[in-house]
Amino acid sequence: MPDKASRYFIPSTATEVITEIKRSRFIAYISHAANTEDAFSIIKQRQTLYPDARHHCWAFIACPPKSASAVRFSDDGEPSGTAGKPILNVLQYSHYGEIICVISRYFGGIKLGAGGLVRAYSNSTQAAIEQLPIKEVVELTILSVQFPYAAESSIRHYLASKQITISDINYLEAIVFHLEVEHNHINSIMQQIQNICRGKALQLPTL
Repeated sequence: MPDKASRYFIPSTATEVITEIKRSRFIAYISHAANTEDAFSIIKQRQTLYPDARHHCWAFIACPPKSASAVRFSDDGEPSGTAGKPILNVLQYSHYGEIICVISRYFGGIKLGAGGLVRAYSNSTQAAIEQLPIKEVVELTILSVQFPYAAESSIRHYLASKQITISDINYLEAIVFHLEVEHNHINSIMQQIQNICRGKALQLPTL
């Protein structure tokens, strides 16, 4: 089973971009949303900010980009498939996580048609994405490893050289280090520790 990505980008601050297409105004707002509660709160804020807009279409990925645990979208009255899904497609293509885009539309009196709406919502989202400040997130997991006492000094030296944090230590019949590591680095770290211990290290299940 392939290792999951442990680094991804999220919005560092919110951005708003206004696009006008055939007299309709599309106000695209992109922000950080760590979870679904944050996302729905932001949607409500935008609805309150622009109460006279005809539509508030949105999509969010309120989770890491490789996860689908908190992915939602809505056309909010636009023809099915012409707004929420195109917004989501742009967000997914960006590979950003913990992100939401809400587009408030003021109708200008000229119908755009289904294809025109898809392009309008996609382009509005892309315009906001291009101006979005971002920052990197590193997901850490706990690696619990047991090894003989004789190897402690060498293992500490190795961990310090890699700037790996020891979150807890248990001194039992053998030593157990609980390490904060990136998920996709677990195998390489364990291999190095095994080399130091001459094969006497043991990865323990994380409780």
